Amino acid sequence: MGLFLKQDEQRSQLQERLAAELRERAAKTSQGEGEAFDAERDSTYLKNTKTTTSLAWVWVLIALAIIGLIVWLVVSTV
Repeated sequence: MGLFLKQDEQRSQLQERLAAELRERAAKTSQGEGEAFDAERDSTYLKNTKTTTSLAWVWVLIALAIIGLIVWLVVSTV
């Protein structure tokens, strides 16, 4: 148990530098100095996608029918 408690006392210089950078970045974002929200850049994953059609409920019914069929087959074979 004593080794576990002393383990975080022996941080390398890299770990100390990374921890300091993360603390600095967290302080900047909490003060509002961080990167601003860019809706155009952040929404590029939506490019080349399309909205759900009005026939989506048909696929839901087909999926429910398949699940019901599988349950019926499992119950009837027991």
